[in-house]
Amino acid sequence: EMLTNIDQETVDFADNFDGSLREPLVLPSRIPNLLINGASGIAVGMATNIPPHNPREVCNAINALIDDPNLTSEQLMRYVRGPDFPTGATIMGRDGIRNAYTTGRGQIIVRAKAEIEEMARSNRMQIVVNEIPYQVNKAALVEKIAGLVKDKKVEGITEIRDESDRDGMRIVMELRSGVQPQIVLNNLYKHSAMQQSFSANMLALVDGQPQVLSLKRCLELFIQHRQVVIRRRSEFLLKRAQDRDHIVQGLLLALNRLDEVIAIIRASQDVETA
Repeated sequence: EMLTNIDQETVDFADNFDGSLREPLVLPSRIPNLLINGASGIAVGMATNIPPHNPREVCNAINALIDDPNLTSEQLMRYVRGPDFPTGATIMGRDGIRNAYTTGRGQIIVRAKAEIEEMARSNRMQIVVNEIPYQVNKAALVEKIAGLVKDKKVEGITEIRDESDRDGMRIVMELRSGVQPQIVLNNLYKHSAMQQSFSANMLALVDGQPQVLSLKRCLELFIQHRQVVIRRRSEFLLKRAQDRDHIVQGLLLALNRLDEVIAIIRASQDVETA
């Protein structure tokens, strides 16, 4: 989907770093990869941090914007409800999402998903973490929590272990008897990466110039890009059809004067090749 029709002159090509190859300046993507996969990077004097999104939601928003170009970013939030982080977790509140989509910048609070369970054959409780915030390293998180317990910044945890497998993530923290699990969990959110702030900065290059984009502007630019790709693809196919038509018309002319063509061929001299 990212490379569809790239061989039909749909995008411009330029030399690579050493001039040995030609590479596309942009891809003729059929999906808005900037929003779906997100982007993160730092350049001189600027940075971008765009969260990933659900492909179905983004495509539905594009269809809605094509049908009604007057939709606002807030109205488009009926389709794109927020970032869709591959690691799961929970987004706390909608103010950060709204700011990011309307102004291009916003603080999105992401909290790990945790459940409080009763331990088997015991009157003690345990905290089980199934999803963690985006870009948080699981091993580093476990090590950080162990350090908090050792330094007594978080009290009540007697054991922490990683039980993750192919079926999913599972970090288990066993609690001491008599401890209030919710208090321990709140302290973990406060002192560890179980709660993170994702600073959305939706900056991208538009015609070579960096711009901070709203949700609507991102979708509008993608629609414009697709219009250019489809027009250039159609022009390429038309030119190829015209070239083929030129040959066919010549063959039809020759067919109508077949005897004359045969006579010319027979009367022609052989050309020797070296």
